[in-house]
Amino acid sequence: MTRTPKFDLVALGAILVLAAALRLVGVRYGLPYPFLNPDEASIVPRAWAIGHGHGLDPGWYDYPSLLMYVQAPFEALVHAPSYGVARGVAVVLGVAGVAATWWLGLRSYGRRAAVVGALTVAVATTHVAYSRMAVTDVALTLGVTCALALMLSGRLEWAGLAVGLAAAAKYPGAVALVPLVVAGWGEWRRLARGLALAACGFVAAAPFVVIHGRTAWRSVSHVNRLARAGWLGLEHDPATPLAYLDRLWGGIGPLLVLGLVGLAVALWRRRRADLVLASFAIAYWLTLMPQHAHFDRYVLPLVPVIGVLAARIPWSAPLAVALLVVPLVWSIGDARGLTRTDTRVVAIPQLVAALPAGAAVAADPSSPPIDRRVFELALPGPGRPADPNRDLARLRSRGIRYVLVTASVTERVLRARSSYPRESRFYDELARLRPVVDVEPGHGLGGPWVRLYRI
Repeated sequence: MTRTPKFDLVALGAILVLAAALRLVGVRYGLPYPFLNPDEASIVPRAWAIGHGHGLDPGWYDYPSLLMYVQAPFEALVHAPSYGVARGVAVVLGVAGVAATWWLGLRSYGRRAAVVGALTVAVATTHVAYSRMAVTDVALTLGVTCALALMLSGRLEWAGLAVGLAAAAKYPGAVALVPLVVAGWGEWRRLARGLALAACGFVAAAPFVVIHGRTAWRSVSHVNRLARAGWLGLEHDPATPLAYLDRLWGGIGPLLVLGLVGLAVALWRRRRADLVLASFAIAYWLTLMPQHAHFDRYVLPLVPVIGVLAARIPWSAPLAVALLVVPLVWSIGDARGLTRTDTRVVAIPQLVAALPAGAAVAADPSSPPIDRRVFELALPGPGRPADPNRDLARLRSRGIRYVLVTASVTERVLRARSSYPRESRFYDELARLRPVVDVEPGHGLGGPWVRLYRI
């Protein structure tokens, strides 16, 4: 049966509805607080300040500013930074990424790749999860996917602009310059215009990264050093290639195998679409290799490419669709967990009631926010010096009588005791005390346990 444009429209519409449904369930988790991802607290208040006329310079360059500019007009509609509004924008960007992957698949290998690619991104657990969060990774993935589709459409100049915007969403978007050069090889004038537009797009969407280049470079270098050193909770990861393969498997399941087969076929056949997709996948993969902080979100830009490559061989498309049931089930399970109330939301009124006015509280990162004097404890991590304030006697000498901790940090430290001996002793000493407030997950609550100790 011949597939018509009407069929394409219906199929794409059904996939987009599925993608939106998966992302909307759980989007309100933890509101009005940024409990889905702590990076939301770095982005949303700055977007709100920009939207309310406090200047276009976010004054913070760990990430470039495009997402903040995209969020700002919507944050301008509310009287205080709204994580709910920001997540709504994130869902739109996530669903747009599904549509962009359909476009990429269509330009690469036709309708079968469009269907498989779009379905892959629609149900991929990592993409679904980060499409609910007001963070940069889904915007980066959208920009890269559009850039690749434009390259395969022969629109090198527009592709260059899209690469610049992808990099302005998150710096690794600049890796898409590699397939841009591959796509424009031999068309030197058009390629030069595309590269120039990439630079212009980045400067227009992240101008203060350029204006404050030295400060931005220090911020980016600091973030990269942390990524190369590793991160709390990832100390027992396997070697970096295996760790990132594991993250990809956790996002798309057994479809990864078909995607790798498709990549091998692409490297063998080396047609234009093959070279563009494979060059991005390989270049981006190589940028991940020096890192020891193997976050699942780092592999997101590879998901649309792998989804499209999974349909590189015509006979593989039906099998690919069948295999996508696995990440679909995983995503539904994740969404179900987000229908619960976060323990930290429940803990906040209990903490306020238990703490005397004016009390000073030492608190771990990711602890619930409270209207008290909070002394923030440093986040442990590989290669970081131990925080000397993780010592009960030292805290008492500074007039601090309460300590607030959650499972988010405590359990990760205790699982890697040999890496964090000082921090482990700190938590062991706290565990000998009886908590003043103790909120545990279960009975309709999700999230980490929360405990307040008087020391």
